[in-house]
Amino acid sequence: MQTRFLKADAPGAVEAVAAILQDGGLVGIPTETVYGLAANALDGTAVAKIFTAKGRPMDNPLIVHISHFEQIYELVREVPESAKKLADRFWPGPLTIILPKSAQIPDEVSAGLDTVAVRFPYHPVARAVIDAAGVPLAAPSANLSGHPSPTTAAHVMNDMDGRIEAVLDGGPCSVGVESTVLTLAEQPPRLLRPGGITLEQLKSVLGRVEMDDAVLHPLANGKRAASPGMKYKHYSPRANVVILDGSLEHYIDYVNTHAEDGVAALCYDGEDTALRVPAICYGGEKDCGEQARELFEALRELDERLHAKTVYARCPEPKGVGLAVYNRLIRAAGFEVIDVG
Repeated sequence: MQTRFLKADAPGAVEAVAAILQDGGLVGIPTETVYGLAANALDGTAVAKIFTAKGRPMDNPLIVHISHFEQIYELVREVPESAKKLADRFWPGPLTIILPKSAQIPDEVSAGLDTVAVRFPYHPVARAVIDAAGVPLAAPSANLSGHPSPTTAAHVMNDMDGRIEAVLDGGPCSVGVESTVLTLAEQPPRLLRPGGITLEQLKSVLGRVEMDDAVLHPLANGKRAASPGMKYKHYSPRANVVILDGSLEHYIDYVNTHAEDGVAALCYDGEDTALRVPAICYGGEKDCGEQARELFEALRELDERLHAKTVYARCPEPKGVGLAVYNRLIRAAGFEVIDVG
């Protein structure tokens, strides 16, 4: 298969990818979070192709993307007041809401669960594609399963060239990590995956919101994943990532003590000058939004530019958007954290 690469602002590009989606094909599309691998969410056969292209386990549910709030009524059995309040505050935007699914949703989308995850993105190209296709789109991240998520169209081509029909280039993603996922299918509401909408923001609308244990720890044995990003090792470069939790001084000492061929560092801006190993910086220590935007690019560069075998990463502070950065990095590390004091 030859994958077409189309610029989103080129005449007829949106219509061309919409036709592919209507015909049951797959397209990489931009969103504000990461690039998504889109298929017609109401066509189980088309959705199944996503799992094949990504090498994704079939028990990992997908998110359905809409372009108008009213479309949610076709996808879920009911829309509670809590969902309407969240939509008024955060939609369109990087928030996914889980609700009991309607009969329209194929099992391939929900991984056999009785619920469906729905998001209304604010990226204008994503919404234009959904409108042009005339159907909601199932769209997990457009990368090979387990790899760092794509935040540019070039990342998508690196992973998906020859596997899907087209990639639509809408520029770099502004948020840089996948959406916040909140389930309203049970009470109290529960955060399943942190993202650009923070736990604090959710609480400001709903009051009580619990955080699932799998946000910071491996999913318990035998427990089904209710959301993408919960069950498997994710976001990982080929290098072995190890998080070092402690002060900057102790981080530098540890990395320099373990300096050898194949070792690299993932640190904050300006910290690389004190290190005796190659390093990739991914934002300022106090700028969690910048860290989120740059994390996945940095993880890819560790492979593609530094060819690292072992990476020692600074430990993000798990607060605000930093919770999302920590969640992605700890999964990239396979939960390997060393306390360096």
